[in-house]
Parts: sequence; structure tokens; C-alpha cells
Amino acid sequence: MKKLILTGILAVAGLTATANAQIQKGNWMVGSSIIASNFGLNTGGGYNISLQPKGAYFIEDNIAVGGYVDLGFNKVTKGSPTNFVYKVGALGRYYISPGEKGVDNLLHHGRWFFEGNVGVGGTSTEGSNSTTGLDFGAGPGYSYFITPNIGVEGLVKYNGVAGFGSEGLTSTLSFNVGFSIYLPTSKAKQIINDVK
Repeated sequence: MKKLILTGILAVAGLTATANAQIQKGNWMVGSSIIASNFGLNTGGGYNISLQPKGAYFIEDNIAVGGYVDLGFNKVTKGSPTNFVYKVGALGRYYISPGEKGVDNLLHHGRWFFEGNVGVGGTSTEGSNSTTGLDFGAGPGYSYFITPNIGVEGLVKYNGVAGFGSEGLTSTLSFNVGFSIYLPTSKAKQIINDVK
């Protein structure tokens, strides 16, 4: 009976502190965008289909650093060739604390964040040469925790690729929806084992 009551108290405490426990020092975040829409700022519209896994480690509370990979296809305008797009690099996230700078967390189950990335990216076009360049991006996002360890995320981001060689700067504005899984530290695992 004591274990059942203690487990219930820990579950309620865990749900009320959902948005804080996941983003503490020592935790891991892994996730991916599942829906992405790009709007070309200097090349026009089109479509983009990609797989965008990312992972990060919380070096401090609210601050995560890690890496990303982006593999996909896009087509800039009707009649243009299809491009294979690839990117890899480092990313960083800063989560805004509740009440910080007047920002409250929506429904007490989410957290605003700012994400930035830098790496190498390129495009390989059908029947043409490939281009590689400096890939970079930055923008705000929001993570809503549907469970204590899973967040549904929305991210609005400016993305740029500064091509090496004959290609210049390519800029897009992207709207991404995805999810992240927040893996607890060994300390949290120890608490769970003590309850058992």
C-alpha cells in the first residue's frame, strides 16, 4: 500500500513538473521533424520532403547542444529538376524558463525555445553538378509535452546555405512540426528503482 501511494504521489508530481524535468542538466533529447514546409526567400516556392533527425545533450538546465542530419528531396519550381538535399552539423537549443522575461509556459505543459544550427549542406541536382556549402539556421519553437517524456514541437526557422563555388546564398523560411523524446538522467532512473 505504501508503494502504491508513493508511486501515485510521484506520478502527480511528475505531471505537474513535466516541462521542467526533461530539460535539466544531464538529460538527452532525440527527435525529428515529421512535417516540413519551406518557402524560398530568393528562389521561389516548391516542395520539400525530408527526414530530419536530431539529438542533443543538456549541458546545463535549459541548454542543449548536439547534432542534426537532414536528408531529403525538393523541387523549387514547376518544370525544374528535383534536387537531393543533404545537411549535417551541430545544433544548440535554449529553453526559456517560465516567467523569464515575462514569458509563461502554455498550459504549464510546454516550453518555448530558440534553436540555432551550423554545419555543411549541399544539393545534388538531376543531370547537373552538386553544390556544397555552409548550412546555417535559427528560429523560435515551442515544445508541448503530451507525456512526461514526449514533446510535440513546432518550429519556425530561417535556413540558409552559402554555396562554395558558383552558387550564392540560398535562403528559405521553414515551418516544421515534429516530436522529441526526452530521456531522463541516471538519477531519475535511480528514484524509479528505489520506489520498486
